[in-house]
Amino acid sequence: MNQNQETFKRFEKKYLLEGEKYELLKLRLQDYLIEDDYGETTICNIYFDTPDHRLIRNSMEKPIYKEKLRLRSYGTPQELDTVFIELKKKYKGIVYKRRVKSELFTAEHYLYDLEPTVEPSQITREIDWFLNFYGEVKPAMYISYNRIALYGKEDKNIRVTFDSNIIWREEELWLERGVWGTPLLEEDLRLMEIKVPGAMPLWLSHILNELEIFPGSFSKYGQGYQKALLLRKEKRKGEIAYV
Repeated sequence: MNQNQETFKRFEKKYLLEGEKYELLKLRLQDYLIEDDYGETTICNIYFDTPDHRLIRNSMEKPIYKEKLRLRSYGTPQELDTVFIELKKKYKGIVYKRRVKSELFTAEHYLYDLEPTVEPSQITREIDWFLNFYGEVKPAMYISYNRIALYGKEDKNIRVTFDSNIIWREEELWLERGVWGTPLLEEDLRLMEIKVPGAMPLWLSHILNELEIFPGSFSKYGQGYQKALLLRKEKRKGEIAYV
């Protein structure tokens, strides 16, 4: 199954862009980047966590090392469609991602039921260790978004992605249940991610500086978790007031 496994190592930076900045930046990037062959795609994810949300709580404390596990598809899959089991780690600003291809039905048995249905490999051994280390790990949140991906004309390892229509939900945590949920950002906002194997190219740094676009800390799962906490608090307050 080696041909179905992928490993990534890169630096990633995130930026929130309003509509006008997004349009200006796209124009400036045309000389350096080209859109990939897929055009705009819908990316769907199930994030896994412990019942007490240990993984996301730890991540939000911005430790030197953090990790997360998710099941990803491109569009809404059926049970025999290809999905990706992804283990993503971040250490001192460097992102390491391992992923394994699988049919949806097989991947769900592996992650939801903890059945050894995915062919063993170094990557699945790392995922097995993750599951054993954290104990009870289960689906925690669905997050999907529309993505436009660009890559460098001269260096294809330089990638820039723009995500819009980011939505989340805590129920119906199955990829095959479709794309629906609560918006995570205002309609005019987009999340840009810059992914490079080393230092950011000077031309890209100059463009960002000229347009006054600065990096920030943003986690889709983290933002969804915070919004879910807020909704639960408001619900409890309403229940108390009603009593």
